[in-house]
Amino acid sequence: MLRLRLACLLGLVCATASAQQKSFRITPLHPVEELRAEALKAAPPREDGRFRQPDLVELVTLDPTIKLAIRYATSNNFMGTPMYTEARAFLQRPAAEALLRTLPELKAQGYGVIIHDGYRPWYVTKIFWDATPNHQKIFVADPKQGSRHNRGCAVDLSLYDLKTGEEVVMTSGYDEMTSRAYAFYEGGTAEERARRDLLRHTMVKQGFEINPTEWWHFDYKDWREYPILNIRFEDLGK
Repeated sequence: MLRLRLACLLGLVCATASAQQKSFRITPLHPVEELRAEALKAAPPREDGRFRQPDLVELVTLDPTIKLAIRYATSNNFMGTPMYTEARAFLQRPAAEALLRTLPELKAQGYGVIIHDGYRPWYVTKIFWDATPNHQKIFVADPKQGSRHNRGCAVDLSLYDLKTGEEVVMTSGYDEMTSRAYAFYEGGTAEERARRDLLRHTMVKQGFEINPTEWWHFDYKDWREYPILNIRFEDLGK
């Protein structure tokens, strides 16, 4: 109990369902609105080579059991302010189809998937990088390289219980910038680790690669074949 209280005092997310629904927070290095204005004026890095034509698919149109919890469209995220104007999630079509193939196996175990993020415009990645303190930058992508989210080939997700409809408890909360978020973190309860490992094993079977520092983040194997995109959500599907 003393250790749990100490963790809470240190700003870590306590391992309860209610706590995990409240995002970890950082103190941005600069005002977010200033960073947003700068990022919207900036341009993604120039890339050489041949890339596939982007074909972003909206995930909720593919299967009615896919749930969305797009925290970046709310203030309940590590930045503490909305980053997206719309709560939507997209992936490149091959990645979206691979995600669909995970659903039957997870359903057999009593779970559905809940999506926290998919495709992310490049300007948002730049805001994250410029706002995040240096000691926590391991958890965000460098805009000079672009994020795999920017290519539409990364997905942030967790599981929900098909009986209750509630998101399950994992070893850490989503976007928690601590070692508890690591894919192979040995702490937490046996049940939390088992659910995390089930998600990881199921995703890897379908061609996704793990992120060692974020159990919820998976990159589709063909991410190198797609360009960095900077299309805003409000301009997608129109």
